[in-house]
Formats: sequence, C-alpha cells, structure tokens
Amino acid sequence: MKILASLTVACGLMTASFAYAAVDADAAQALLKKSDCFKCHAIDKKKDGTPYKEVAKKYKGKADAEDKLTKHITLEPMVEIDGKKEKHKAIKSKDPAEIKNAVQWILSL
Repeated sequence: MKILASLTVACGLMTASFAYAAVDADAAQALLKKSDCFKCHAIDKKKDGTPYKEVAKKYKGKADAEDKLTKHITLEPMVEIDGKKEKHKAIKSKDPAEIKNAVQWILSL
C-alpha cells in the first residue's frame, strides 16, 4: 500500500513539473523583440538570419539542442551575413529562466 501511495505522489509531482515547465510564448517573443532579434530573424521567413522554424528543424531530436542554442544567443559568436563576419548580438537578459523560455519557444516551432 505504501508503494502505491508513493507512486501516486510521484506521478502527481511529475505532472505538476511538466505543467510548470510550459513555454510562455508571449514572454519569449517579448524578450526576443526587446533584444532586437526580430530585426534579423523571423518565425518563418528568411531575413539576414535563419527563420526560427528552420532553427527548430535543425535541432529537432538533438539532445544538446537547448544548450547549443542558449550558448549561441548569449555568447555573441561570429556569424556570416552577406559574406561578412559579424558578432551575433546577445539576448538582453541575464535571467536564466527567461533565456531558457525563449530557447524552448524557438525549439517548439
């Protein structure tokens, strides 16, 4: 009986953590807008930067997707735009939860 009660509690906690971890699309888009990300990127259209839907497709099924994308938007790597190397601007947040939400939103597209 104790095992059944423990399993029930564990399942309830897992379900609660999944609900809590839901992506806040509005907050993610607001952060990307505040950071001028939409100047070079769009959700599904090519601009100077890759469309976010293509980014999601590129990383789909990769275990390190979230980590790689987080580094890309926070560490200002060099990127090539129209044949010229430029520093990719960092997202305008130091809050790990905000950054994680934005990354998860991009990967969810």
